[in-house]
Amino acid sequence: MFVSDCRREFYDLIVTQRVLLLVASDVDALCACKILQALFQCDHVQYTLVPVAGWQELETAFLEHKDQFKYFVLINCGANVDLLEILQPEEDTFFFVCDSHRPINVVNAYNDTQIKLLVKQDDDLDVPAYDDIFRDEEEEEEDSENESDGSEPLEKRRRFEEEVIERTMRRRQRREWEARRREILFDYEQYEYHGTSSAMVMFDLAWIMSKDLNDMLWWAIVGLTDQWVQDKITQMKYVTDIGILQRHVSRHNHRNEDEENSLSIDCMRIAFEYDLRLALYQHWSLYESLCNTCYTSASLKLWSVQGQKRLQEFLADMGLPLKQVKQKFNSMDMSLKENLREMIEESANKFGMKDLRVQTFSIHFGFKNKFSASDIVYATTSLMENIEKEGPETTNFIKALDSLSRGNLDKLHQGLDLAKKQLRAIQQTVASCICTNLVISQGPFLYCSLMEGTPDVKLFSKPVSLCLLSKYLLKSFVCSTKNKRCKLLPLVMAAPMDVEQGTVIMVGIPPETESSDKKNFFGRAFEKAAESTSSRTLHNHFEMSIIELKTEDRSKFLDALISLLS
Repeated sequence: MFVSDCRREFYDLIVTQRVLLLVASDVDALCACKILQALFQCDHVQYTLVPVAGWQELETAFLEHKDQFKYFVLINCGANVDLLEILQPEEDTFFFVCDSHRPINVVNAYNDTQIKLLVKQDDDLDVPAYDDIFRDEEEEEEDSENESDGSEPLEKRRRFEEEVIERTMRRRQRREWEARRREILFDYEQYEYHGTSSAMVMFDLAWIMSKDLNDMLWWAIVGLTDQWVQDKITQMKYVTDIGILQRHVSRHNHRNEDEENSLSIDCMRIAFEYDLRLALYQHWSLYESLCNTCYTSASLKLWSVQGQKRLQEFLADMGLPLKQVKQKFNSMDMSLKENLREMIEESANKFGMKDLRVQTFSIHFGFKNKFSASDIVYATTSLMENIEKEGPETTNFIKALDSLSRGNLDKLHQGLDLAKKQLRAIQQTVASCICTNLVISQGPFLYCSLMEGTPDVKLFSKPVSLCLLSKYLLKSFVCSTKNKRCKLLPLVMAAPMDVEQGTVIMVGIPPETESSDKKNFFGRAFEKAAESTSSRTLHNHFEMSIIELKTEDRSKFLDALISLLS
């Protein structure tokens, strides 16, 4: 059931209870979790936090805690499957689900007792009408009448014949209704996409209760930026939500410039700005950032010798000396930095990079600390998917969560260093895949498989890193290929997951087109292909378009996928 008043139907109910928080492993979920934790701290709510990376962990966590808790809050997991069927909870157990995954499961949408969905009311959900999906089981009338043997009165026989016709009509209507139901559900569940960021939904709750702080607003901004960086929402949706948050930023960070009202340098300030679409450039060198940002790398085709020449021409056009460009951004001459954005934008337009400017926010505190929202997203993602083992499974999650707090700058800087490694690894892998023609057309989709032994292959056994790589690869391939048909195809990418168990992780990415609505059909296609070939797959990720598959079943699975999508 959709919650229309988050304060009354959600927060006021749990504020006096012990709550279990089940949080998915993505930056938006972490930001929503931070906002909720801050609210719980204000009201002394007792809670336990359990990170869940997939459906199996969600089920395990529920089974372990179901006896101690009656109230469960699920962040970025649980909306797109039938929760009651998966978890089999007692009748006095309640789930509050704040999840940006769409489409929302119809049973969750119409269950008005145990499942409460915290979803932004303006979101276009398109949930089918109740009567089209559910129908009360009609008691099939038992045919208690004896067969007519001709000796019965005429009236009785006519009534009997009318009943037979009526029953036949009812059966036919039921068959037609079931066929229509299957069609409606197929249309509704066919594509996977994302709604409003969960962090924004939680910030709305804090705002309604007049408990919103600048920190919470920053987490909402980072949650939205995560959706944009991961390419989960359309540019239109991003700009609309940026506009909503900009009003809050003006409200929280408005200060007159006179001496009485001026802020201490240590206070936190959030500012809206048009920034460059260059990854981590303020914490890197401008040269490295240009080389390792997907947009510039794909536009200039930096994997080729010609592309490297174009990069030199681009820098020359801006009039930036190589010595300045290759040193740390902080160390560049102030005179160059002052007009840098305008210089880069002007030259970028000449080189066909018209979208190098992007609306975003930055945060300042102290003399040195300035971060853009995308910096935080890259750093937090890298901490969460760090492949170096350091203690128990949840260590990375806790580190990533901590890095979002202003007091943990050392963890944030560690994340930024890891993010640079990750972006370098992605660009090197993209270059090697394109130069060695690893991206092949399979008919209805493009396919690329990373072999065991490829540099950094271990990093790409992690879902978010593999998705980023796939999206960067598809953008770069579309820029490099001359085949017009291939430019419109989606991409399926596979990487080794666990060599000992012989599994691969596979992800499907929708086509890279101008009008792309970010809807992904691979989730359902993967399920059907696995079913038809009895392939040993594991659909454990909250993103339906990411699966794990036995290596020896890969070829028959791909054959089924080709015939299914042809």
